Amino acid sequence: MTIAAILSSKGSEVATIGAEDRVSAAVETLGQRRIGALPVVEDGRIVGIMSERDVIYCLRDHGAEALGWPVSRVMSAPAITADPTTPVMSALGLMTQRRIRHLPVMEGGRIIGIVSIGDLVKYRMDRIEAEADAMRSYIQSA
Repeated sequence: MTIAAILSSKGSEVATIGAEDRVSAAVETLGQRRIGALPVVEDGRIVGIMSERDVIYCLRDHGAEALGWPVSRVMSAPAITADPTTPVMSALGLMTQRRIRHLPVMEGGRIIGIVSIGDLVKYRMDRIEAEADAMRSYIQSA
């Protein structure tokens, strides 16, 4: 089971934001799309990630003035990424160890998707359920 399997069912649309865009624009995009993080892109490459947590901690520490700052001042950098061949369990381990909830998926230097820890857990639980159903069917047919 790899990240590619999750992206094949989830899709590969990724909302991004520029490093020089304002934090207020990031907040607007996060809210409109009901997502938890935005990869930050500069000159076609990912330079960081802007999460809900980044916004909250920044507002707590600096107040509303931070909404006018560039995203590059608030983002988490460097972005931790994976490639499509990364096993789901390895990605889960990485996300748990690094205490992150979103993982941009890169291939050939470009973003081809993003997965959340929720996506990974759901996929893993679905697989476990399917394996349990197969085992029940096997036992009942024996």
